[in-house]
Amino acid sequence: MTISSVFDAAGVRGFLHARCVGCDHGAGLRADEPVVLSSVVKVPLVLEFARQVAAGQLDPADRVRVRAADRLGGTGTAGCADDVEFSLRDAALFALSLSDNTAADLLFDRVGLANVRSLVRELGLANTRIYGSPRDILRAMIEDLGARDAAEFAERYAALTPAQVGTMRALDPRHATASTPRELTRLLQLVWRDEAGPAEACAQVRALMRQQINWYRLTAGFPPEVRVAGKTGTLPGMRAEIGVAEYPDGGRYAVAVFTRADTLEQRLPHVDRAIGEAALAAVTEITRHPCPARCVRGESSPAGPASRQPR
Repeated sequence: MTISSVFDAAGVRGFLHARCVGCDHGAGLRADEPVVLSSVVKVPLVLEFARQVAAGQLDPADRVRVRAADRLGGTGTAGCADDVEFSLRDAALFALSLSDNTAADLLFDRVGLANVRSLVRELGLANTRIYGSPRDILRAMIEDLGARDAAEFAERYAALTPAQVGTMRALDPRHATASTPRELTRLLQLVWRDEAGPAEACAQVRALMRQQINWYRLTAGFPPEVRVAGKTGTLPGMRAEIGVAEYPDGGRYAVAVFTRADTLEQRLPHVDRAIGEAALAAVTEITRHPCPARCVRGESSPAGPASRQPR
């Protein structure tokens, strides 16, 4: 299947870019159109955290405490009945592996929003804008609905139509944290090449992304022998994941997939599967073209590009 036919079959509008980490050959669909990041923003957040740790600016063992007032919706500490305390490095783990919004908020507080913004500028991601943390997304949605608090928002949100929700700033790339699929695969390429900061910082981000527990999007599209390190993002009507598919022979492919659907249904397994299928279609397209020498792990690939074609 082609990339576009996968999205058409799922009934969504898709935005995708994939590139070989080694040689930069790519494939995509609407790769330069802006997309809302949602929880994908946790990747540059944790990268900036890891860079500050490597520079001696933060102690990863410093403690943070999650109280009732800190907890947002979603997974992880959002479901805790009592206060929780953990280290900054565990906050980074929870943010990437569980997509814990509260852990990400606390990490933003320590790392600094301005520093995350500075990071994306330093890396040359000119079309990437960081407006705020996960709590800022919720705050904007509450304000757009004119609700007094999160409880009133939840009550009134249930009666909204997809068109009404679609007007919220949190879903508009012009007013929310946003990037493009092409810039996101560039970010991943820099991390996987140890070019996004100190080698130990890049290695930490890679290790944490490999621990993500969500295997139903990118990972579901690839055969078991392919290791996928990823980070999902979800908002009403929007599903996404960015990540790197690592093949046994050393081939590495950065992929960013975003979808928009005209529904507020929370469970859309066919869309989740389409994200993985579209990613595989893009990587398959890339591997049909010869890679330059010294593309894989900095060395020539003895078997040639055909050996890296997905099965």
